[in-house]
Parts: sequence; structure tokens; C-alpha cells
Amino acid sequence: MILGWFWFLVGGCGRLVYQLLFFVVTALLKFDKVTDFAVSTNFIIIAVLTLVLKGTWYFRQVVLTVLVVVWGLRLNLFLLMRILQWGEDRRFDEMRNNLGKLAVFWIIQAVWVWTVSLPVTVIILWWGIFISASPVLSGADWLVVFEPVFLTLLLLYVSGIPLLEASAYKKFANVADYRAFKRTTSPLIPLPITIYGSLPPWMKSIFLFEFPIYSRNFPKEGSNWNRRTGSKVPQD
Repeated sequence: MILGWFWFLVGGCGRLVYQLLFFVVTALLKFDKVTDFAVSTNFIIIAVLTLVLKGTWYFRQVVLTVLVVVWGLRLNLFLLMRILQWGEDRRFDEMRNNLGKLAVFWIIQAVWVWTVSLPVTVIILWWGIFISASPVLSGADWLVVFEPVFLTLLLLYVSGIPLLEASAYKKFANVADYRAFKRTTSPLIPLPITIYGSLPPWMKSIFLFEFPIYSRNFPKEGSNWNRRTGSKVPQD
């Protein structure tokens, strides 16, 4: 029981300290390109750190650590290429000169990293890690189930799919091609567009996780909708 709590706290404190260091860099230098780097590398560092500190080197531990490191490197490369393409992190447009808002953002990110992290691949990854480790869990070790549960809820209802969908609506909601894409593309579980597009809404919602909250801000097509251009026809 004591060892379970110990490693839980080691991982949590390590994540919090690491995120704090990057918060200081962001606040002092007004440099926000390190935000996603701090998240993805944090998983790698904690995975390796806990493996080395525990020092048991069982095959299961080594394999799971390697898988987390590979996943973290892949995520880090993707996020690095994205921020280089953007030039700056637009999430910080209203925070760069507000230390309070910036601090709140980093606190939330630190807590998120502690508890966990594209949607279905990440969910499968962390549930797979939990299931593979479950035969040797005991006592407080079972607290680790909080990570895949929290991550699943986070990606489905808070900062994963909902935020991505909302961002896409703002840019492309009036574009006909995007509306066709949304009707035929699953937000979580990959399926051929011909199959997914033919499914009724209730089936998409119940079995494929396309919940109504993902479309609550999606504009409806009206009588003045131009289907060819994806825009509304001006009224006389």
C-alpha cells in the first residue's frame, strides 16, 4: 500500500515540477512554443524516471515504458511541427499579458498531465497499459485506473473532441466540403466514409461516440443556403 502511494506521488510531483519550470519560461520570456513540448516530453521523462527509480526491470515494465516513450516521441514530433507551422500558439492570445490567466492554464495542464493523454489511439494506449499491468496491481496500485478513465472523459467531453470540433466550426462551418466531411467522418473511431455517412444519427451517437454536444454550435442549413459555395445567399 505504501509503495503504491509512493510511486503515485513521485509521478505526480515530478509532473507538477516539470510543468512549473515551463510556466516560468513562458511567463518571463513570453515564449509559448514550449507548451505542447512540456506535455509530450513530460510523459517520456516520468515513464523513464519511475522505471529507473524502482529498479526492478521486469519485462512488462520495460515494454510498457518503451511504448510510452515511442508514443511520446511521436506526439512531440507532431506538436513541434504544428507549432512551427502556426508560428505561435493561438491559445495564448488572451493570456500572454495576463499572468493570472496564464497561471491557471498551466495549473490545469499540470493536473491533466498528472492524471494522464488523438483521441482513440490515446484511449486505447492507456487502457491497454492499465489492462496489461492489472495482474500485478494490489492495494493503492489500483489508483492508476483513474488515468485511463479521466483521459477518456477528458477527450470525449472536455478538451479533446469538443474543442477540436468547435475550432473547426468557426473556420469551416459555412464550407460545403467541410459539412460533407462532417456527415461522413467519425470523430473518434475510424470507419470508411461510405459506411459512416449512411448510418442514422442515433447509431452514430450510441455506438460511435458522435455525441450531440459536438454539433450544438453547428449552423443549420436554411432556405437561403447556397449548397454549392457553402455560404448563405444575400437577401434583397
